[in-house]
Amino acid sequence: MTDDLERKKRLVAAWRGAERVLSRSLLEPTVGELLAELTAAAGEGPDEPADLYGDGVVTRLERRVAELLGMEDAAFFPSGTMAQQVALRCWAGRTGNPVVALHPMSHPERWEGGAVSLVSGLRTAAVTDEPRQPTASEVRELAEPFGTLMLELPLRDAGFLLPSWEELEELVAAGRDRDAVIHFDGARLWESTEWFGRGLPEIAGLADSVYVSLYKSLGGISGACLAGPASLIAEARVWRHRYGGQVFRQFPQALSGLAGLERELPMLPSYVAQAGVVAEALRSAFVSAGVPWFRINPEVPHTHQFQVWLPYEAECLTEAGLRQAEETGTVLFRRWHPQGPAGLAMTELEVTRPGLSWTPQDITEATTAFLARL
Repeated sequence: MTDDLERKKRLVAAWRGAERVLSRSLLEPTVGELLAELTAAAGEGPDEPADLYGDGVVTRLERRVAELLGMEDAAFFPSGTMAQQVALRCWAGRTGNPVVALHPMSHPERWEGGAVSLVSGLRTAAVTDEPRQPTASEVRELAEPFGTLMLELPLRDAGFLLPSWEELEELVAAGRDRDAVIHFDGARLWESTEWFGRGLPEIAGLADSVYVSLYKSLGGISGACLAGPASLIAEARVWRHRYGGQVFRQFPQALSGLAGLERELPMLPSYVAQAGVVAEALRSAFVSAGVPWFRINPEVPHTHQFQVWLPYEAECLTEAGLRQAEETGTVLFRRWHPQGPAGLAMTELEVTRPGLSWTPQDITEATTAFLARL
């Protein structure tokens, strides 16, 4: 445990000290830096009263999210896990069916500790086991009835994958043909507009409810919003209190979320475009270097995030990236994770504002320097 902690400290110190990065890690900011950002986010209204159990600036955030998504109302939650559990529980009560059809790689199955069944009393049914978005035919052919079809957009663990717009419309229609409501796990829905070629209200409008994150893609402190019909959100607020989410003061998260919407939302299309440039430059660099096997997943990124796979041990790759950061001040890759068969490792790349200045030549040089340290 001590070795892991020391490694983490060393990684964060190297990332903070780097001059060239594709994005800044959420692990990097200090308490002082985050407080300074909050002061700036207060803007011209530093004397605005702090919220009491979700009024004031929290209400302002909720209205802004509802407006951006074209929904009747939205409710702030301290975590996406809570927002998602409440949404699924509310829909189960309304449909009378506790079964949620979803992908087994989706967030509730991978990252919520079994809360769908253990806390909410629901049951899940896998639409497909393939590492991709499900198809409309798979939804129609699911062997058992289900009350809610949950779609994670993008599907993070499969490579931040999105269906095409036509495929998404067909998926939604298939769910409705099965008399199910549609819920979007849209933690990273903000950056999906470029791939779909549609605005947020048109995308969200396909679903009955949508959850969005305030720190993923937006860089906020924490928190999430659940958006949907006014009656559903009113019920969700009741369950939020029952789940312990009616926190006394939440203005830091709300201010940070509002600032992220203003700062990052307009920039996401440029991040997505630059991710395509980075992915292609990486592919060329690996080929030129004679790397025996690699994978960029997906080949053309659907968002500003994508996966890179290499045939080395994860520890070896993480150490190479760490030494590159310490010795050159450049961060190309961060932490790698063992995935699939032994000897394969995967990392996720994200392109944000700092990465916009990178040229294909910059990517080639950084890749060469990284590979030299393996």
